Amino acid sequence: MEIGASIFFTEYSMTPSALAAALEERGFDSLWVAEHSHMPLTRRFTHPLGEAALTREYFEVMDPFVTLGAAAAVTGRLKLATAICLVIQRDTIQTAKSVASLDQISNGRFIFGIGCGWNAEEMENHGTVFETRALKMREQIEAMKEIWSKDVAEYHGKIVDFPPLNAWPKPVQKPHRPIVVGGAFRLAARRALRYGDGIIPSAPSAGSGSAEEFMPRWREMAEAAGRDPRTLSVTLGGAPEDLDALKRHRDLGVTRMTVRLPPAGEDAILPVLDRWAKLIPQLAV
Repeated sequence: MEIGASIFFTEYSMTPSALAAALEERGFDSLWVAEHSHMPLTRRFTHPLGEAALTREYFEVMDPFVTLGAAAAVTGRLKLATAICLVIQRDTIQTAKSVASLDQISNGRFIFGIGCGWNAEEMENHGTVFETRALKMREQIEAMKEIWSKDVAEYHGKIVDFPPLNAWPKPVQKPHRPIVVGGAFRLAARRALRYGDGIIPSAPSAGSGSAEEFMPRWREMAEAAGRDPRTLSVTLGGAPEDLDALKRHRDLGVTRMTVRLPPAGEDAILPVLDRWAKLIPQLAV
């Protein structure tokens, strides 16, 4: 099992380049960054973990493709990932270009973590209909795969529709970079098995249950869908600084756990990374 780190980059957090270099030096597998374009002042829904979870960084997080581009420039091994990219709020063709461009400049180190999101007003400000957001996300990913894999691409769905076009660059990873789907387990699992390569289940309190509960179900669902569960990743957030707990998740078949870092400076983050640098090698034992 690998260990990554997740963060909301803000103007007051450790910089993307400094954090990425520090993670790579300490043996971390990956860097996962969040996305919100803005936060509407009036919202009919709140964070899946409650209003108290909607802290300052949700309002002030930077663009993920910009921050991961900075991280790519100073690293050579660290995987770079979105957790999650709100594709339903983005233009399909332009996002396909952003993803492929980042995969190119990182030499094939990008992981495309995606999700529908929960903030109805945020997505509606972008012209997305809340009730059909899951359909839109599926069509967007199907359309992006056409763009990434074909010199002449076209797609005709109920929501996403475009005639034949040329779009470059193409991703380094073939046929495309890994697509992992975030959300409550039962929803994310179905979507991932249809058009993804792995899942990022939300917290147990947000409807996913524990890894002990969903990992056997995940394998059953994958096999029933004709997918090999060994080729599908499972990434969990909230990695505990507890070697025994980490090994239990490893033995359940979890691919990766991520350490949640605060949107803070080096004085707060580097001591956390130093502790993990001692834990990470022990997971191989």
